[in-house]
Formats: sequence, C-alpha cells, structure tokens
Amino acid sequence: MRLAGKVALISGGARGMGAAEARLFAREGAQVVVADVLESEGKAVAAEVSAGGGQSVFARLDVTSEADWVQAIALAVSRFGKLNVLVNNAGIGGSSRVEDTTAEAWDRVMGVNAKGVFLGTKAAIPAMRRAGGGSIVNIASQLGLVGMEDSSPQYTASKGAVRLLTKTTALQYAREGIRCNSVHPGPILTPMTEQRRADPVVYQRMLSRIPLGRYGEADEVAYAVLYLASDESAFVTGSELVIDGGWTAQ
Repeated sequence: MRLAGKVALISGGARGMGAAEARLFAREGAQVVVADVLESEGKAVAAEVSAGGGQSVFARLDVTSEADWVQAIALAVSRFGKLNVLVNNAGIGGSSRVEDTTAEAWDRVMGVNAKGVFLGTKAAIPAMRRAGGGSIVNIASQLGLVGMEDSSPQYTASKGAVRLLTKTTALQYAREGIRCNSVHPGPILTPMTEQRRADPVVYQRMLSRIPLGRYGEADEVAYAVLYLASDESAFVTGSELVIDGGWTAQ
C-alpha cells in the first residue's frame, strides 16, 4: 500500500475532495485524521473509514484558529504517534466583482483559504520534523494560476497566495526532508460547486472553458494528492500539479 505506516491529517475532510482523500488514504494504509468544522459529516467520514477496516479519528478544526490547529496536530500525534502528511484542503469560494466585494467578504475567504494554509503548515512542521520529514500538500486551484472575469477577487487572490506560500515552505524546509507541493484543480463535482452548477447558463459557460468537456471527479484529485503524499514523489517539492481538464493549457 502506498501510504502504509504514514499518519495524515486532512483539513476540510468532511466532504468533497477532502472526504475522497481521506477514504483513499485509508485504503492505501494511512492512519487518517479527518479535520473539519462540520462535525456530524466529519465524524461520519471517520466512522466510515474505521468501519471499512481503516484507522481514523475526527478532529474539530476551524482552520482560521491557531489553537484549533495545535489541538488537531496534537490529537494526530497522541492517537497515532506521529504526523507524516498534511493536506491543506479546506477552502471556500465566492463570486463578486472587485467593486462589489466587501472587506468582510475578502477577509473571510482569505482567512480560510490563505491564513488557514499558513496556520496548518506552521503547526505541522514541528511534528514532521520529529517524524524525520513529511509531505505537505496544499489544495489551490487553477484560478491560482490564471484569472477569470466572473470569479471573485478574494478567491483568486487566496489561491495565488497558496501557490507561492507552497514554494517558500518547500525552500525553507527541504533540507529537513519536509516537502511541500500545491495541487490546482479545475472545476470539480463537489458541494462547493453545486450552486453554480445548478445555473444552466453558468454551467455551460464553465464547460465551454474545459477542453475535456466535463467537470472533474473528487477521486481524480485525490489520486494526485496521494502521489504527492507518498514516497513516490520523494524528489518533488515546490511544484504545481494541475488537474483542470486542460483549462490552463489555453
């Protein structure tokens, strides 16, 4: 199994891509901490993993809270003995023009999507150092690479921030065997995209931008994250793995 003997914490693990990652990681031998503010959904994912023969525990985590991060990492170490993998998956979206974006809306998205990744990375590094190294995988977006006129400024800004935070982290900790890479999904079939997909005009406009002609599946992202979490990617750090159906090739 590709993650045998590894302990992983996945933020935003209660649904969507995070839940897919948790299930896949467990099938590949990892002990998984499912971390989220969505308690009932997160506990259900952890219970599902355990019922399937895996080892998993739920941690309530508001990614904008440094204290919550410290507690979640401590739970991983106390329950499973170490931390090898962190997936900074939690994220929220938005859809407004610059002039229509309030400071509060900006701060909310930047807080979850950018500050949350920073706090998680900061909290995980000491535990990974004690484990002899590790892999941090930050979930960004294709909109952290290119702009889009009908995306919100705070979303694209936050994902661009994740991209460069990833590179700085990779460079600062490479000598300690701690790798950091970013994953850039295009439109994926998750609860986060459900509202926009429900609008047929928006849905067709999004499809028209994807050369492969469809939205991606959560498992298609999860397998990419699995590669970066595993030792198969031992010589990969500071890199961007794009899973966007060809969006950014245009």
